[in-house]
Amino acid sequence: MGASASQISKELLSEYQELTFLTKQEILLAHRRFSELLSKNQDSLITRVPQEKVLTLPELKSNPFQQRICHVFSTSEEKDDSLSFEDFLDLLSAFSDSATPEIKSHYAFRIFDFDDDGTLDRTDLEHLVNCLTGDTPETRLTPEEMNQLIHNILEESDIDKDGTVNLSEFQHVISRSPDFVSSFKIVL
Repeated sequence: MGASASQISKELLSEYQELTFLTKQEILLAHRRFSELLSKNQDSLITRVPQEKVLTLPELKSNPFQQRICHVFSTSEEKDDSLSFEDFLDLLSAFSDSATPEIKSHYAFRIFDFDDDGTLDRTDLEHLVNCLTGDTPETRLTPEEMNQLIHNILEESDIDKDGTVNLSEFQHVISRSPDFVSSFKIVL
């Protein structure tokens, strides 16, 4: 494993703590874990880690939304879903126990919005269900089951009856789901 060529200054550590829901210890642990993904002599504060390497982290490896998580948190101008250390902190912050339900539901909505159009339509919901059930012939729902499930989701969530779920409708549904906040987390 590569060692980081940089350490976090006290000032930067305080700044990260103010801008995230993470403690100093969590930030230092995140820095160590992020640095382990780098090659020797790469500076953890300026180097981006490719998505493939980020997805080797045990916390993301088995998450069915791993690629969407990287996509949503990546600020890469190349649109390659690589993560900077600050992207990684944002990700961990949103998934931390201390993040607010509003923050968690905002990011969950973005992760589930597979086409990035600001709404969850039938196609997004189908992707979402396939991620959760596993998109294999053995686990995939039949077209009838999928249609019924999506119909039920829209019936429950689509308050304005426009055929899609927007962020406020999603947050309304999530607010009635007490398990959501505790299950939407990643702990290093």
